[in-house]
Amino acid sequence: MHELGVVFNVIDRAKEVATENNADHIDSVTLLIGQVSTVIPSYLTDCWKWAVKKESMMKNAELKILTVPAVTHCDDCGEDYDTIPHGKICPKCGSPNTWLLQGNEFIIDEIEISDSGSE
Repeated sequence: MHELGVVFNVIDRAKEVATENNADHIDSVTLLIGQVSTVIPSYLTDCWKWAVKKESMMKNAELKILTVPAVTHCDDCGEDYDTIPHGKICPKCGSPNTWLLQGNEFIIDEIEISDSGSE
């Protein structure tokens, strides 16, 4: 399960951002995760709940996950289509000459922090 390693990396980056901004606490982290990325959101959430308990700066920090839909583009007909039901074969023209336009992302979108001295 690589989700635990991913969580550790996200926590490290969030702590860096908090430190750079003189914050005492991280309230939440929002991730954009592509529908066809290799990350399983439920595993990520389980790892997050376990890991943030071990970080004083992250205690009770919420993990927010926004799913980026998988969209594929066909070079032959120019159609963009939902990847999940059709895979690599364009549903409009049947061409395999396609590529993933979006849906493989893993992005830290937002880190919500509390300023020093406030709580």
